[in-house]
Formats: sequence, structure tokens, C-alpha cells
Amino acid sequence: MIIVITRPDFFADEAERIVGLFVRGDVDLVHIRKPLDGMSRQVNLRCMENLVRALPTGLYDRLVVHDNFELAVRYGLRGVHLNRRNPEAPDGWKGAVSISCHSLAELTECRQHDYTYMSLSPIFDSISKQGYRSAFTREQLDAVRAEGIIDRRVMALGGVTFERVPEVERMGFGGSMILGDAWR
Repeated sequence: MIIVITRPDFFADEAERIVGLFVRGDVDLVHIRKPLDGMSRQVNLRCMENLVRALPTGLYDRLVVHDNFELAVRYGLRGVHLNRRNPEAPDGWKGAVSISCHSLAELTECRQHDYTYMSLSPIFDSISKQGYRSAFTREQLDAVRAEGIIDRRVMALGGVTFERVPEVERMGFGGSMILGDAWR
């Protein structure tokens, strides 16, 4: 599985670029991640809703939101991604639920829950976050894969490029989450 995460900012041709990723067959899912970064929650919600509405409705089942979970409910999006600001899925939510993990201990804890999938990062040095270096050695990743901690429900994040997708698969991850490489 290949998942692309949007840039944190809103930009003019974003909907067209997202559609292009799907049309070319580059991705399976897109995570819409738009942190507040100084804007009010209401403005962020309105901008995110405008982005969702600019996309073809046929793609809604391939979209996951990191904030403003009411959009997932309202538009029947595929899923929600939990984070510190939004640590729980909406009441009664039946769609996909994903979460990010930044240590092997956190991943082990998250595996106790019924998440659809989890990301582990940073696997490689980050492209989009300067100075965000790989947190794991290949030996550590091989060991936890052998223990069954890394499996098809765990996605690699952090420095993952389209060229590295085969390497990520060989490492035993269920897929790749790509941010920086998708928007260069």
C-alpha cells in the first residue's frame, strides 16, 4: 500500500495534484494533514472542506483526515488518523482508524488496539523535516519484524520515497507513507 500525506499548507492546485496521484496509479490513499499553524480551527475546517469538495466524490473512500473528523463523517471518507489533538475516533465511527508511532515501544502498545494500520517513523532521514533522522537501525527493524511487531498493518514513514517502496516492502512493512517526495 502506498499512502501520500499532503503538504501541511494549502496551495492553489492541490486538488488537481491529488487527483493526478490517483490517476497515475501512484497511490492507494491520501492523508489530508493540515495542522492549524496559526489559523483558527474554523478557518482550517473551511479550507479542508473546500479541498475535500474540490476532489471527485469517487475518491472519498481513499481519503483519510488528520483533523476535523466531522468531515470524514459528513462526506463518508475512508478514515481518520489519530493524533495528540484528536486522540479518539468520533463516536460510532465505522471507518478506518490509523495512528502514528515514533518508537518501537509505542508501536508495541498501539498493536494492542484495533487500529486499521499504524505508521512507524522515522525509518529513513526525513525529506520534509530538516534534522529528523532515522530512529532505527536495520538490525532493530529486522528483530521486531521477526517478533511479528512489524507486519502488514505497519506502514513505514519518514524519508520514504517512491524509489524506496520496494526496499520498504522487503523490510516487512505493509506499506509506505510518503510526504516530502510526493510534493517535490
